[in-house]
Formats: sequence, structure tokens, C-alpha cells
Amino acid sequence: MLNPRASPFLSLPMLRIKAFQGLRPTVPLVAEVACVPYDVVDREESAALAAGHPQSLLHVDRAEIDLPASTDPYSDAVYARAQENFLALQEEGALVRENEPCVYVYQQRMGSHVQAGIAAVCHIEDYEQDLIKKHEKTRPDKENDRTRLIGTISANTGPVFLTYRDSAALDTLVDDTRRSAPLYDFLAPDGIQHTVWRIAGGAEVVKAFAQVPVSYVADGHHRTASAARVGRERREANPAHTGTEDYNWFLAVLFPASQLQILPYNRAVKDLNGHSKEAFLDAVRKGFTVTTNGSPTPQKPGEIRMYLDGVWSDLAWQPPTDADPISQLDVTGLQDRLLAPILGIDDPRTSKRIDFIGGIRGTDELVKLVDSGKAAVAFSMYPTTVEQLMAIADANQIMPPKSTWFEPKLRSGLFIHTF
Repeated sequence: MLNPRASPFLSLPMLRIKAFQGLRPTVPLVAEVACVPYDVVDREESAALAAGHPQSLLHVDRAEIDLPASTDPYSDAVYARAQENFLALQEEGALVRENEPCVYVYQQRMGSHVQAGIAAVCHIEDYEQDLIKKHEKTRPDKENDRTRLIGTISANTGPVFLTYRDSAALDTLVDDTRRSAPLYDFLAPDGIQHTVWRIAGGAEVVKAFAQVPVSYVADGHHRTASAARVGRERREANPAHTGTEDYNWFLAVLFPASQLQILPYNRAVKDLNGHSKEAFLDAVRKGFTVTTNGSPTPQKPGEIRMYLDGVWSDLAWQPPTDADPISQLDVTGLQDRLLAPILGIDDPRTSKRIDFIGGIRGTDELVKLVDSGKAAVAFSMYPTTVEQLMAIADANQIMPPKSTWFEPKLRSGLFIHTF
């Protein structure tokens, strides 16, 4: 059989990354500028975090915090203010331009967990051609919002979180870099240590990634889809398009899969879809083995914990063993056996009756939501694994929304790709 890698006439497409000459905070201001991702905080939380911190990038990523509370977060005024704030950070010298193209090693330490990835730019065609594989659909309103922001400011302020199957060559390059003095090293208010090393040119890293066949979107599907949309729009508007323009690339940090930590992504539903508590429980028992007074945290796959009327219950189920990888997920079992048929949540991507709560907030947040009346029932999930994520993406399947919660999250503003 012909080996396409050895043939002078055939070659398999491989993942592309590139060094970029972007913006970054000055060293004294890095902890002030860098912020949590825009999508892990609501308007109120964003405003609280940015209060007293005029150089926080939240004033760009969530510019509605600088406008009256009644402002539509998708209004023209929000994107105009984002551009104004972004330019001000540059004019004030909080953000400066690199002297040359670079890649970066970005390490995060959360308690005993440490992960280190490569920050670079990836090509939108690799995303469109599934060399950067996805496992979730996006919500139109959120994708439209990020598309508008990226297009307005001509920049990627927050990196996409990508993962790839481990590479010994890349591990060696990252380890060697981490022996040198870092560019940034600071402890964020949430207790996570962020350390960044700068690699001018990054030629060896780029060469090593040429041997990585694919990567996977771990976190940031909306940012990736939006960057690709902006790139396509710029192509269509540029009759002299060559494919080398900076708008063809988007900002990412790529981590080896073995280093990643996934926390559960829990659910809370606002009502019981017209059911009484007793009728709801009777319906649940048809799809699960229900044991009341359980602990709030599942111990293994096939367990889902439910909080209803002050009581935790264990919902046990047996995933099919010979089915596709999607069917193995607890989030699928919950969706197909309970959320859709009993609670009427047919499309959790668009339903306004369901909320998703990252595992970093703990199960106490679920109790708080139900006990306060903001939700009628909540579900504590066992985390999806990285192996499951990659298997589903490799099978060109789509996970139920909000199946994974990666921690720690990548800070926005440590490095910014402009075009």
C-alpha cells in the first residue's frame, strides 16, 4: 500500500501554527490587564471584577459594564465602547506591541494541578477542514456576539483552549523553555498561578507542531467559530486575498491531553414542566434507579445526583456498551431519559429553562439555586473525560451542550492577536 507520508506526490494535511507579533501587557501591569474569560461571568460579576481596575481587559471583552445597566449587551454602543477601550489600553501603554513574532509557553498552577501549553495562532482553514476538531454546537446569539466583537476591534483578545495527543518533542521544548526566566509570573485573585515564557520566532515549536495531525477544541467553541466567520468575511471583502493575511489566523493555547483537568458541568432547571413533585419522581424512576439521601457528588460514570426539595438522590443508569461514544455519556443519559421526555428540554442549547453551572462552583451552588426558588431541580454530574471528548470529535459527533468544564481557565489579555 502506498504510504502518503513517504510519497513525493501525496501528503496528509497537518496542523498549522504560527508565531505572531501581537500585543501584550507590560510586565508591571499584567495582573491588572489579564482577566477571566468573558463567558464564565455574567454582567454583574464582570462589573464587580473590573471595579477599580480601569485597565482590566473586561472593559473590552464585556464593555457593557461601562454603560447603563439597561443597555442591550448586543447593541452598537457596546461594541463601539469595546473598541474605544481597546484603543485606550494601547494609547496608555498598558498594551504594547512585540518587537518580533513570538510563541509563548503558558503554564497554570491550580493547587497541585499544573498544565503548560503553547500559545500561538492557528489557521481558520484547519478549523473548517476539521484538523481542529469540534465536539459542541454553538449558540447563535453568543457566536454572533463574539463575531461582532472580533470584527469590530480586529483582534482575538481571548485564546481558544485546544488540546492534542501528547508529543514527546513538544514536551521537551516546553520543559526546556520552563527552565529559563519567565516573562510573567503572577498569582490571580482566584488563587491560580499564571506563568508565561516568551519564545522569539518559535521556529522549533512550529516545526514540532507540523508533526501533530489534529487538535481538539477543549474550551472556546464560540471564539473559534467566530474567528473563522470574521476571517471568511475579511476574505470576501478583500479582492487581493492571498491566504497569508493575519485575519486567516486566530489565537489559541494548545495543551497536551494528558495534562488537562475536566470538572463536571452541572445542570439546574427552573421548573418541573407542570409536574407535581410526586409525578416527576414517578417519571424519573422509569429511566433510573433512584436512591434518596445520596451524597451530592457522583463517584463514577453511570451515576447522576439530583437535588429536589431539599434532598439529594442518586440516579443510577447503565449506558449501552455497544453504542456510539455519545451514548456513553452521563449528560446524554440525563438528556434522553429525563430532560427531554419529562422536563420538556428538547434543545438545551436554546432553552431558557435550563442553566449550566461549572463544577468549579461546587454542588453548594446547586443547593443555593433550588433552595432559593431560582430552580426547581438540579443535577450534579460525573465529569466527561478527555478521552471521551476526543473519541466523539474523531467520530464527527457532537456532544450535548455544556458537557465539559475545564479548569483552570485561560486568562484573556496575556497576549492578543491583531489583524
